[in-house]
Amino acid sequence: MVQTIRPERTGWLLDVYPASQGMLLWILSDKGERILRPVPFRPRFYVDATGRAQDRLKSLLGRLRHPVSLARTERTDLFTGTLRPVLELTTLSPADFFAVIRQVASIPEIVLYNCDIPLPQLYFYESGLFPLAFCRIDTLPDRRAVLDSPWSTDPPMPPLRTISIGLEADGSPGKHGAPERLVVEIDGERRLLDGEDPRELLATINAILKREDPDLILSRRGDDLIFPRILTLSKKLAVSVALNRGGRQEISLGKDRSFLSYGKTVFRAGGFSLFGRWHLDQSNSFILKEAGLAGLFEQARVTRIPLQQLARTSTGTGITSMQMALAIASGILVPKDKGHPEAFRSGLDLLESDKGGMVFLPRPGLHESVVELDFASMYPSLMTAYNISPETVNCPCCPGNRVPESGHHLCTRRRGLIPSVLAPLLEKRRRYKELKKTADDPWLRQEYDRRQGALKWLLVVSFGYLGYKNARFGKVEAHECVTALSREKLLQAKEVAEEWGCRFLHGIVDSLWLSHPDLDEADCQRLAEAISRTTGLAIGIEGLYRWILFFPSKERPSLAVPNRYIGVFRSGETKIRGIELRRSDTPPFVAKIQQRIVSHLSRASDIRSYRACLPEARRLLEEGLMEIEEGRVPVSELVIRKRISKTPESYRKASLQAIVAQELAARGRAPRPGERISLVITGEGDPDPASRARAYDTFSPDYGYDRKAYARLLREACEPMLDIFGRPSAPSRTVRKPIDLLLRKRQKKSEPAERPDGMV
Repeated sequence: MVQTIRPERTGWLLDVYPASQGMLLWILSDKGERILRPVPFRPRFYVDATGRAQDRLKSLLGRLRHPVSLARTERTDLFTGTLRPVLELTTLSPADFFAVIRQVASIPEIVLYNCDIPLPQLYFYESGLFPLAFCRIDTLPDRRAVLDSPWSTDPPMPPLRTISIGLEADGSPGKHGAPERLVVEIDGERRLLDGEDPRELLATINAILKREDPDLILSRRGDDLIFPRILTLSKKLAVSVALNRGGRQEISLGKDRSFLSYGKTVFRAGGFSLFGRWHLDQSNSFILKEAGLAGLFEQARVTRIPLQQLARTSTGTGITSMQMALAIASGILVPKDKGHPEAFRSGLDLLESDKGGMVFLPRPGLHESVVELDFASMYPSLMTAYNISPETVNCPCCPGNRVPESGHHLCTRRRGLIPSVLAPLLEKRRRYKELKKTADDPWLRQEYDRRQGALKWLLVVSFGYLGYKNARFGKVEAHECVTALSREKLLQAKEVAEEWGCRFLHGIVDSLWLSHPDLDEADCQRLAEAISRTTGLAIGIEGLYRWILFFPSKERPSLAVPNRYIGVFRSGETKIRGIELRRSDTPPFVAKIQQRIVSHLSRASDIRSYRACLPEARRLLEEGLMEIEEGRVPVSELVIRKRISKTPESYRKASLQAIVAQELAARGRAPRPGERISLVITGEGDPDPASRARAYDTFSPDYGYDRKAYARLLREACEPMLDIFGRPSAPSRTVRKPIDLLLRKRQKKSEPAERPDGMV
């Protein structure tokens, strides 16, 4: 008898969902099969309960309808590093997990751990799997089935079937305007769906989904506009739409929410996540906008967050997930809430230690022959090199290992959780950057750049979450250690540069700008190596500029603004920060004219030729002003997009966004805090506030636009580039804060007491 050997099946893990008896895994095989595979999973959490609380817990478990097993075990406490006895509660069904947690949490005097982690993530942490892992299908969920690593820089990627869906005018006028027709794109072919007959529209969508059976539906405005309208029609007409794969009807609906982020109110539409296939909204995903699909895939693999959830969450959630994954793998208890508040300190102690990063105000004006040097991921590198983590700061065993100017010390005996998470991220990003330099294929270079960019964002937020008040692995003292060391390193870099004869123009946290009349790349590379040796941190050349223009402050012209400049590299590429064409609330026409002027000025090779370019640049400005004054600019080119920070009725001052938000509310289309609204200035100085601006979504040609207001906006955007030689250059000023004490300690005896650095 001949035995038939079944060939090994391999494929990519697309998604994971909880079910009554375990988890459901959707897998795309390398033969093109879409496979749904159930696997067992019994989630567990931990309870610290003693005495009467433990008795109450046992009594509660005896009354529960959900089957739960109870066992005594030991897990590691993050801050002490020692094992502590805890109770392990395991639910036999994932469907019961959070119901059991809610009832256990009602018992006073107990502490819960590992209890608020989404089940797909918890499954990934405990199984060793991760999104888009390449596996042996038939031996899942065995860890040995995984043929891939989240740290691979050349992972096999699945051949996805993708369709795109959007609005006829790409979302404009937008949510607050009239409904628009849908556009579906398949393999580069666009098809316009007529929505006049709703039943026919739903039938067409069903036919497309059945015929194409996509793995990915890529949308614009899908979360807040397209999918809500489709589902509303579906319910109204009692016609089901096969958005999910595998016959499942329910759709995971996220909640709309407004929240504060870095001082701004942000609105995020609730996500429409599908079963068996992905729906990703490009207009509702930060990482998709910043790094594309390649970056999203990269983050999903290393963070172990399912793709649809990751696309709609913050990057900080990603770095927290990585911390929790390592903690669970190491047997460390994951607290539900941050349990270590900031220690009480005097005002003098805070003044000494809580200073943040260092900023040297730039020298205003135009400078030629400039190099910009950037430390590579400075803060994460410091956290890794100096072992900075919540549990390593002010440990009881290493009081002598002090951090300069902070009053804190760091542990040298135990490796911290945060450095252990960041070290592989730093290494993988470094490898991607090297691959980008050596790749010959332009497409591959772009892919490597997107992947390293996705890792960069994880590294960026790792520092913020170290001091975030609600971060479960955060501690503000650790945050202060990082900034204290960063100030030390920037000062060291400045001193090395000045010893090499460079003129220090500007420095901000992890970057510095230097000028020298005879700069060449070889000299700059040697300077970077000298700084790296002195500081112990890698620093690289961001670029050599023909010239760079630092704009003066509008309020204090004698001072420059640290984050507002234009620079032209020797390659001819421009680097622009902080000016109007980089702002999302700038009218397109203003940004277009400013871009024309920047492009013209970028031809200049030095200060002399910059001056020679000014007459033509002024002519470009005058042409733009003439178009506005003669009313030849289309209204669509004058739209200003503003983010509202509160509900329309909460505004007390008649700002433009308040006026338009209240207009939309009166029409029954009230925007929510954090949403952007589109407006047109119609009469900036009109005594009637309601006549000063109108919503673009409901704009009528009868209104007209305020030509003087738009001419003023255009002048304010362009004249700072044209008038730099028209006013005397102010002497460099120094604004001193207590950090001045550190500088004085580092001054050589031969140096004057004052330095014209413009240091803040």
